[in-house]
Amino acid sequence: MNRLEGYLVKSPLIAILRGIEPDEIAAIGLALIEAGVCVIEVPLNSPEPFASIERLAAAFGEEALIGAGTVMTPEDVIEVRDAGGRLIVMPHSDRAVIDEAKAEDLICIPGVATPTEAFQALAAGADGLKMFPGEAMPPAIVKAWRAVMAPEVLLLPVGGVSTANIGAYIAAGASGFGIGSALYKPGRRTDDVKARAAELMAACRNVAAG
Repeated sequence: MNRLEGYLVKSPLIAILRGIEPDEIAAIGLALIEAGVCVIEVPLNSPEPFASIERLAAAFGEEALIGAGTVMTPEDVIEVRDAGGRLIVMPHSDRAVIDEAKAEDLICIPGVATPTEAFQALAAGADGLKMFPGEAMPPAIVKAWRAVMAPEVLLLPVGGVSTANIGAYIAAGASGFGIGSALYKPGRRTDDVKARAAELMAACRNVAAG
């Protein structure tokens, strides 16, 4: 079991807090953790993302995997590390970014949209595969990929995942999910985020129990 899988066993949800402000990060982070979420990313196109990552890591780094999304360059990787982040999530599969993440001993999830990209990312040392955009990769695609991937490969659809289809994705072989606007968007109240997280976690548990 790799390090990422250890977190996904606890919670298959990766919370994507795009657009979050540093001043609200502690309250939102606590709400997510209280709902059972233990992987949180702050996309780097959010306001002051490194300040948010630093605050999250300081408050919850012992119990959750904290890091960044929309990581585009090796230089971004270093800034995430310096802020205390341990997770690098990418929208693409740039070998230089993967190499830098692994050189810094960070968990890396590159974005892939084809089996060729997927196998290249795994060869580069990816810890999991962000199947992106998820709207274009329904459960049938996940099932097809799962048939040719090693069982331990972590397939993580991102985009378009909700309580309505999460069961179908799990049945198809998804290992976890990146959840963005269905969970958090700027202006959403903390109690609403917590309720949404709890609902998504319950949907995952119901599938596992069934």
